[in-house]
Amino acid sequence: MKRRNMESVVDYAAITVGSFVMAIGIGVFLVDAKVVPGGVSGLSMAVHYLTDGRVPVGLLMWCFNVPLFVWGVKELGRAFGVRTFYGFTANSFFIDLVRGDVFSGIRLQDTATIRFLVERDFFFLVLLGAVLIGLGLGIIFKFKGTTAGSDIVAAIAQKRWNVKPGTTILVVDFFVILAAGIVIHARNLSPETPAAVLMLYAFFLLFVSSQLIDMVIFGFDYAKSALIISDRHEEIAEMIIDRLGRGATALHGRGLYSGRERDVIFTVVPRRQIYRLADQVKQIDPDAFVIINRVHEVLGEGFMARGEVDRQKLVPQRRRGDEETAS
Repeated sequence: MKRRNMESVVDYAAITVGSFVMAIGIGVFLVDAKVVPGGVSGLSMAVHYLTDGRVPVGLLMWCFNVPLFVWGVKELGRAFGVRTFYGFTANSFFIDLVRGDVFSGIRLQDTATIRFLVERDFFFLVLLGAVLIGLGLGIIFKFKGTTAGSDIVAAIAQKRWNVKPGTTILVVDFFVILAAGIVIHARNLSPETPAAVLMLYAFFLLFVSSQLIDMVIFGFDYAKSALIISDRHEEIAEMIIDRLGRGATALHGRGLYSGRERDVIFTVVPRRQIYRLADQVKQIDPDAFVIINRVHEVLGEGFMARGEVDRQKLVPQRRRGDEETAS
């Protein structure tokens, strides 16, 4: 029980940090730049522009997320839990905090550095915003949290109509960015930069942030597969099981040129172990033929499926264990 409580404390601390990082990306770098990140945050920014900035972005995000959260709990059960509510509440609060809507003395978007980027290096400004959003969301998802928004709509669409979550999020983000572009153009909020250009920046932002989310969650956990052809395959298999703590599968093979029959060892290991594997194989059999491939996704105990967090991030992750069959 004590260990579980400690893990919860770490998870909530990480969700808080991720929410703050994401809030800086949105509130400091993107709101005044008129580049919307899609989803509820983008919708909130569009309404913020419509009200001439009188209604804070964070408050709007929270107001939009509450009914979505209630809908999600009703449709999908309590899987969303307290972490989801905490995640989007913390994110909304931090956005208004860094923009000076909580304490007027704090307005990070007015610092000399941000003003310089807005006026002199707009692309780098948007890129930094994308990096911070992706990094923040990646941290939140990594520790079993979420900021609600379009993810709830995607999860419900998948349950009700079997629509892929990625498709739903893409459609929602497209129409949010389009709506924000229309608002910016209609109210002439960015006379120096055409609204269409800002929309292109927004799509670029989505691409960069989505890639960073995957990197934070999976980038250091990518696996490698290895096919090992050796006359000393039994020793190599023992090494993989005993020294690396991984499983291996023997595939019966026959050399088409030599006609020799022997077992081929197949294994999947985390990226950090692949160099140790190759070194150990060479020590056992310097003439071994080793083929190493990058694995995009591994389904099974001991490895985290790519879809478990980024598309079903509201469901708690499984604990890592030792792979038994092909790891």
